[in-house]
Amino acid sequence: MKPETCRAGPFTFDVKDNVIEIFVKFSRICPLVPLLKETPEANQIQYEIAIKNITRLVTNLTETEMNAICRVDEPETEKVSEVRRRNVDIS
Repeated sequence: MKPETCRAGPFTFDVKDNVIEIFVKFSRICPLVPLLKETPEANQIQYEIAIKNITRLVTNLTETEMNAICRVDEPETEKVSEVRRRNVDIS
């Protein structure tokens, strides 16, 4: 069974106002990260999947649920991008 952190994949997020901040976990937390860093095409595919899934999740969460998620501290990550909530195609 995978650790809970691995079930979410190498990418995670935080939301501030209308911006979704995208983070990638450190290599020591997610063994997939070194492979993604070595293979830009695979990284891009995984990133696009993560953006789609994260934006869909953010769209469907209540404010209470969003606040609960955003309170979870994930210090072993690095920020890789920001996505404006209203400009994201989640189809």
